[in-house]
Amino acid sequence: MKYYFYVLYSASLDKYYIGSTSNLQERLKKHRTNHKGFTGRAKDWKLVYYEFFDSKSLAYQREREVKNKKSRKYIEYLISK
Repeated sequence: MKYYFYVLYSASLDKYYIGSTSNLQERLKKHRTNHKGFTGRAKDWKLVYYEFFDSKSLAYQREREVKNKKSRKYIEYLISK
């Protein structure tokens, strides 16, 4: 099974969202639904970047690594590669 680290972007919020999952398409659908939480504030989330890993822990580790940088510049650097 593959696990993903991913970055979403909402143009209406001009914000990025970082996460990890084992099912990228289902997770994206969920982000676009009406729900409480950060991604529930917009319906225009687009997948702009992802990496895949062989384990859930590695994908989550990558998620934490990028989140801990707290840097929009770094996220935009990843996307531009």
